[in-house]
Amino acid sequence: MFAGRLSLYLDLIRWNRPAGWLLLLWPTLVALWVAADGFSGWHLLAVFVAGTVLMRSAGCCINDVADRDFDRHVKRTAQRPITSGRVSTREALVLGAALALVAFALVLTTNATTVIWSFGALAVTVAYPFAKRWVSMPQAVLGVAFSFGIPMAFTAVRGEVPAVVWPLVVANLCWVLAYDTEYAMVDRDDDLKIGMKTSAITLGRWDVAAVMGFYAVAIVLQLFALQDRALGWPFWLAMAAAAAQAAWHGRLIRDRSRDGCFRAFRLNHWLGATVFAGVALGYLFR
Repeated sequence: MFAGRLSLYLDLIRWNRPAGWLLLLWPTLVALWVAADGFSGWHLLAVFVAGTVLMRSAGCCINDVADRDFDRHVKRTAQRPITSGRVSTREALVLGAALALVAFALVLTTNATTVIWSFGALAVTVAYPFAKRWVSMPQAVLGVAFSFGIPMAFTAVRGEVPAVVWPLVVANLCWVLAYDTEYAMVDRDDDLKIGMKTSAITLGRWDVAAVMGFYAVAIVLQLFALQDRALGWPFWLAMAAAAAQAAWHGRLIRDRSRDGCFRAFRLNHWLGATVFAGVALGYLFR
């Protein structure tokens, strides 16, 4: 009995699909390394890695509760634990709250400024699932939610938010718009039927061009933000590799097939990992 419920809860938080929390983790770790001018120490690394996994998992609980009436009409989501009735709404909310509280306990080990920022992160996390009903490009709201780790990394290390944070935040927002539009392209037909708002629907025939534009802006802004950090050849090689991956994703989505768009989305965590590797190695060999 216990093993069965645990399996359902792990399915609810997408434990077997780590791409979601990796997409959230890599930009946060980039910020942590930049803020600390290298390795920040094991304490902050553990706080931000565990906190990222916990908050992404809590977000899945909130999202699936909010979307339970929509998900049954979408092929890809019809068998999610809440939609299929195997996990109750109350169970999901309790689990989500418990995960968020553990994440908050981790934040309490940092400093007051970071704690204050964490309330904003929680607010946007809760708001995002409902943005899909009212905002024509809810992926932008997700981008804001997925970017809170960047200023929080700086406040945890420095106690302040310096100017370099903002191009990193906008770069991450554009990256989220790129990969989550690819994700939305997978479900476009179903979303049109049920009246869900997504960037793939809003952008229409300009979707592929917009995705590539978002990638381009994200990469250029990261170069602008970090080009004076003397990170050397690892950083520049990594950014070139990230640009090559973005171009490959463009080839995957150009015919707008479900398989191609979903594959491009799933592979994005490698793009984020590439950028982080370039930053981390740049500081290591500097």
